[in-house]
Amino acid sequence: MKKTLIVGALSVCLSFAAGLAVAERVHDWHDLDAVHNHVTEAIHEMDRARAANHYDMNGHGAKAEEHLHAAEHELHDAIETMRAER
Repeated sequence: MKKTLIVGALSVCLSFAAGLAVAERVHDWHDLDAVHNHVTEAIHEMDRARAANHYDMNGHGAKAEEHLHAAEHELHDAIETMRAER
């Protein structure tokens, strides 16, 4: 069960990273806002998965959540920058 959750969480992170790598150029801050919402949802899903496993994932769950929070923060800053430029 734990391995399944870890693999699922890591696949979410890798899918997100791959999506960013091949995504079209962002033309509007609304596009980034949608990505921001997906990352926020992933944070909540990760929190639920970690709680279901009593937060015992050998540190991998915490590390994945840390990266998701960093991505959320950067996306928020990018959105605010794009809003200010318009």
